[in-house]
This record gives sequence, C-alpha cells and structure tokens, in this order.
Amino acid sequence: MEPKKAPREMTGAELNSMLKSSINFKSLGGMRCEELNLTEEDMQWWRDAKIGMFVHWGLYSILGRGEWVRHNEQIPWEEYTALADQFCPEAFDMHEWTDLAKEFGAKYMVMVTRHHDGFALWNSPGSYQNFTSWNTASHRDFVKEYTDCAREAGLRVGLYYSPMDWRFPGYFDPKGEEDPANADNALLMKKQCYDQVRELVSNYGKIDILWYDGGWLAHKGSDTSSSWFWEPVKLNKMAREYNPKMIMNPRSGWEGNFYCDEGSHEITGKIIPVPWEKNMCVCSGCSWGWMADDPVSDFDWLIHMLVDVVTRDGNLLLNVGPDKNGHIRPDVAERMRQIGAWLRENGDTIYKTRGGPIEPVDHVYGTTYRENEIFLHILDTEAFRNEVLPSIPYEITSCTYKGEALCFTQDEAQIQIQLPENLEKEADTIIRIRLKECVREKEQMEIHFTGKE
Repeated sequence: MEPKKAPREMTGAELNSMLKSSINFKSLGGMRCEELNLTEEDMQWWRDAKIGMFVHWGLYSILGRGEWVRHNEQIPWEEYTALADQFCPEAFDMHEWTDLAKEFGAKYMVMVTRHHDGFALWNSPGSYQNFTSWNTASHRDFVKEYTDCAREAGLRVGLYYSPMDWRFPGYFDPKGEEDPANADNALLMKKQCYDQVRELVSNYGKIDILWYDGGWLAHKGSDTSSSWFWEPVKLNKMAREYNPKMIMNPRSGWEGNFYCDEGSHEITGKIIPVPWEKNMCVCSGCSWGWMADDPVSDFDWLIHMLVDVVTRDGNLLLNVGPDKNGHIRPDVAERMRQIGAWLRENGDTIYKTRGGPIEPVDHVYGTTYRENEIFLHILDTEAFRNEVLPSIPYEITSCTYKGEALCFTQDEAQIQIQLPENLEKEADTIIRIRLKECVREKEQMEIHFTGKE
C-alpha cells in the first residue's frame, strides 16, 4: 500500500492566482486534525444537495437594524436584554420556515441558534445568566421546533453557533492585558461555548451540519488566529462524539470539512477543487437579520449566482431574515418560491451534479455533469454564439435544447453548438449534451490552506 500523500499546502493568494477566481474563503490556515476529516462518501449527501436555506433570527429582529445592532450602536446591556420581554412570537409556527425551504428547493437548512449577542434560542442550561428564549417571554425551545419540523420535511439539519459573546468583557481582552479579571471572564465565555455546543449536538437528535461563525477575539484577527483560545480540535472532537459524521465548516479555527465564501460579490474563475459553499442573502446583503426595507435581489441575478456557484462545484446557502414574529416578508418568500419553481423545472441539471468537465467562461457559460450527460448553462446567449467549447475526451452523441436536437460539430480541437436563432430570453439557457460514456470523476485534491498570502 502506498503511503498517504500529505495535503498540498497552498496560500489563498495562490488559489486565486491559479484559478483566476474572485472567491474569498474565510478562515484559511485552520488547525489540522486527521481524525476530524470526513471521507468523500461521508460528504456526498452535502455535495449532492447543492441548495440550502440559512435563517438569521433573534432579538436583533425586533429592532430591524441588522444582527450587529447591539454592538454597532453600543446599546446598553440592560436595554438590549429587555428586548427578550418582547420576543414572544405567539402566532409563529416553525412550519412556515420549513415549508418555504421545501418550496425554495433547499435540501438542507442552517438555523442561527445563538448569534454574537448571546441570546440562545433553546433551553440552554449552559447559557451565561440564563439568557435564552426558554427563560424569557416566549418560553419556547425554537431549536427543538426547528429540528423536529426540518426532519419532518425531509430536510437535513444544520445549526449555526457563534462561540463569541459580546456580553463578556473578556471577549475584548482575553489575555487580561487591560484588566487581569478579564482573562477569567473570557474562560467563562469559553465554558459557555463548550457547554452549549454539547447541548446542541446531544439533545436534538442527528445534526447534519455544525456551522460556526465568530471565532475571532476582540474583533481582531481571524477565527484561525484565535484558535489558541478556543482549542477547536478539542471542541470538535467532543461534538463528534455525539454526531460522528456531522459536517463542520472552518469557522471555529479548525480547518473544517468545507470552505466558505461569504457575501453577495460575484463568483468568477475556474472550478474550485475543494468542497465549498457560497453563503449570501436573498436581499441586498447589508444585513443577515431582518430589515423592513432591505430590497430583495433580482430573480435573474440570483439564478446567475446559483449557476456560477454550482458550475464551479459549490453549494449555495441562501439566507432569509424573519421579522420579530418569525414571519418572512412576502416579497422575500415569493422570490424564494420563484427560484424553487425554476429548480423544479431545471433541478436535474443542478442537484447531484458536479461542476465541469468544461471550465466556465465568466458571465457567459458553465457546465455541470452527471454520469454521461453534460448540462451547459448559458448565461449570455449572444456572447455564446461567438464561443467554441474546448475539446473533451468523450464522444458526443446528441445536443438538445428543450427536447429539440441542435446541430453540433466535434473534433480534436473544439466543439461548436449551433443555437436556435430566436431563443426566448431566460435567466439560464440549458443545453443537454449526451455522451457515449460517463464523465470520469476527477480525484479530489487534498489541500491545506496556510492562511498566508
């Protein structure tokens, strides 16, 4: 047996240069731990899923000025905690979220269980000063309601958790350099993190995804540079005791099972050779939490983003921010349903596919494939008429558009496909290319990002 090769080390700058990519992965250079890695088989359901729905909801939803409102506006602690007396969505039924996720076409969900403000949406004995939805006005365990409803809907269950907590002075001074007492206070925050992660992964059945955010300290550095404090390998080994195949992102300071590109910036460049996810909002992206007037993004733009992600072999996790009563704005819900309708018609070219085998051309086209079929996603049909596809080592037997055969030529140098003259305007024009044999899977690259530039 050949010895296992060590992961190739690569900086983020090298990745972007190699792929000519606009991606910006969070938390590069995390701690390594072979024991926490998952196999390709373990990751397959997630890579097949392609589409997830993210939900940001908490006390900040009452104010409607973003999930960072307490810190940004320096709201006094007593004033902010008093909002828990108003957080009582009596008419809210969790099925509203899970039904929408199904209509949207999501295969998994990720719910924010506790953001940086420290307010936990479950019955959490480990919460510092019992700052939870269970101990305040609503007296509800929203994590249980969510996990139950998500499984009922056939959705994979993801939980977001933020280790950091603004309530602790030690967060801003973890080494006690300004006040020695802050070092002990920071350890209380760390204990809360371990206690609450244990609660989340042990009390709510099978958890499919543990999605961390906010491991950096004192609003400086990164999740990776703060790993000395959180000891993420120890934390995640504990979490895996309860859910051995749970997929985790890299935001705890450990390198994770997949990488995250966050925000609404466009995705360009070549196919990404590692598992990755695009995390973004269905609205403008100026806030993940509810804002009454945050404009919802254009349908065509969102479809282009979805195509740009999956043709580069990624997943799309699209966020909604419910209001204080748990309700999702009608225009936001309608946009999600429109995407779902598109996926019901075209989902076989998205779900259970892989990006490639032809490298995308920015703003013009990209490809996905499954078995012996390539799905050519054309975003700009007029620009595509001037394009030729590079050669592939497979014989094409047919090219079709909505069931109609298209003329094509293939030789050792290139492929040309003749589009109909009068194409209807679509967000994504999909050509199905059938091959004589199945596309051969590329061996997945094992890369460790050093975090250096």
